[in-house]
Amino acid sequence: MTDRLQQVQQTGVFAVLRAPDAEHAIEAARALIRGGITGIEVTYSTPGAPDAIRELVAEFGDSANIGAGTVTSAERAEAAADAGAQFLVSPGTVPAVTEAMLETGLTVMTGALTPTEVMTALDLGSHVVKLFPAALAGPPLLKALRGPFGDAHFMPTGGVSAENLGEWFAAGALAVGAGSDLVSSARLAERDWDGIEAVAGEFTAALQKARA
Repeated sequence: MTDRLQQVQQTGVFAVLRAPDAEHAIEAARALIRGGITGIEVTYSTPGAPDAIRELVAEFGDSANIGAGTVTSAERAEAAADAGAQFLVSPGTVPAVTEAMLETGLTVMTGALTPTEVMTALDLGSHVVKLFPAALAGPPLLKALRGPFGDAHFMPTGGVSAENLGEWFAAGALAVGAGSDLVSSARLAERDWDGIEAVAGEFTAALQKARA
């Protein structure tokens, strides 16, 4: 396994942050990191996402894995790389966008749900296949895909909770992505950083249990 894949595996849980602005994203990320979640994906659905990434990278350096999500264009990939992102995530796999993401030299995760989409992602060179939306079929889908794609590295995203996290790893996940189950829009709106930290702690405990 390459160093970049080992880093993804060691991170284990990537928080998918869709915040109303960069400030909310930064504060939520701080709460997540306090709770033990060091994978932070700031999505481009967050206004000012590159600004948030830049500040988080400056603040946490090598102690967290900070990247960009909802990368749907070459311009977004380049802007995230310029901001210091360590990884790039796209909800799907489009050749031109994936190639632009790979050209940055960062860890690239692109979305797939079907066998054909997984083959496309692997053929283009994506380092990690983001199984999305994973909630549609659950861990049995990942287990089934691991049959023909035993060498692929999957990160299921969507519907991952502290309660079912262990099932995803048992099915063969390299890491998982967690959105609203980890950082709810309500807690973001209420600036409930303590609440976000507490839920992060639950995910951290579940990850430790899964690894044990």
